[in-house]
Amino acid sequence: MRARRGWAGRLALLMALAAAVWIGVELWTWPAVSRLATERPRTTAFIDQYRARQRAAGHPDRVGLQWVPYAAISPAMKRAVLVGEDVNFFSHHGFALDEMQNALEDAVRDGELPRGASTITQQLAKNLWLTPSRNPLRKGKEALLTWQLEHALGKRRILELYLNVAEFGPGLYGVGAASQRYFGKPAADLDEHEAAQLAAVLPNPTAWHPGASNPAYRRRVATIERRMSRAAFLLKQI
Repeated sequence: MRARRGWAGRLALLMALAAAVWIGVELWTWPAVSRLATERPRTTAFIDQYRARQRAAGHPDRVGLQWVPYAAISPAMKRAVLVGEDVNFFSHHGFALDEMQNALEDAVRDGELPRGASTITQQLAKNLWLTPSRNPLRKGKEALLTWQLEHALGKRRILELYLNVAEFGPGLYGVGAASQRYFGKPAADLDEHEAAQLAAVLPNPTAWHPGASNPAYRRRVATIERRMSRAAFLLKQI
């Protein structure tokens, strides 16, 4: 009995030490979120993961990435992304607990599969620093980083960052590179239909792209255009 208690005590001590080491590593490597108020991210976790996959497969790891300031992104593009991904972006604080219900209601009204319920801030946190994994630890880090983003940055800065790092195709990141790739023009010149086509890519950027004949993608474009016509209130907020 005494031996068992001794082993249990040592095991508990080892687990406590391991937890302390893990916490220490997390604190040491935790992102400096507040720097994003003035600095542009040089890369993102998703870009690094894409490059690693390309190198492992023996392919070039170049990516399309072009920073575009907030003022140089067309209002149509901002509105298309907001209605497609997070229409209540300017009214929540990073988390939208009622967004799942809204997503289901929109899906019923528009006759399509429900959109994701993650806010743009949550998606930004994941793209910048995390992985697509859904394990509890990763989700916990996402929640804390989302909270930090909302408290350290303004809404327009968060939207600017998201539009510049979101994936619009294999190896294609940010609206600047996507606008040039698909339409041969700067992001400032995107019209509503072009913006809707780009925003519709976001749920499935590895398979969907402007001009694709996929029925689900084309329905998504039409849905975003309908939502844009009903969301004139966003013009003041963006």
